[in-house]
Amino acid sequence: MDQVIEFVRNHALLTGGFVVVLAALVYTEVMRVLRGVKELSPAQAVLWINDPDAVVIDVSPVADFNKGHIVEARNLPASRLAKPDAEILKLKDKKLLLVCKTGATAVPAATSLLKMGAGDVAVLKGGMAQWRSDQFPVTTK
Repeated sequence: MDQVIEFVRNHALLTGGFVVVLAALVYTEVMRVLRGVKELSPAQAVLWINDPDAVVIDVSPVADFNKGHIVEARNLPASRLAKPDAEILKLKDKKLLLVCKTGATAVPAATSLLKMGAGDVAVLKGGMAQWRSDQFPVTTK
């Protein structure tokens, strides 16, 4: 214990940085859990997608969507989900998997859908970057 105290005294900046990073990590994880949004790995997402009642919604900008997306995904920009129209309201009774480039944009979009009354919403953890990294199929059609 004396060595830990000595290390903290000799490396205050390093210790402070560690505490800040640890606090940020804890905060991020707590907020993720409190949002109530399911996060699925690409392998889990495949099982979700194979359900006939599931719909994949890619909230990426059109340019990113056109570079490659999950087969049969619909491109609905996140801004459109903020003020849902009739098409989006029809989807709220389906199983919805939200996808974006890294997963960061999909989480707030999923939260919006949950507030709108959607019952079964999940986000692809790591987004299309993780999907591609795990070598799952991508289409540009």
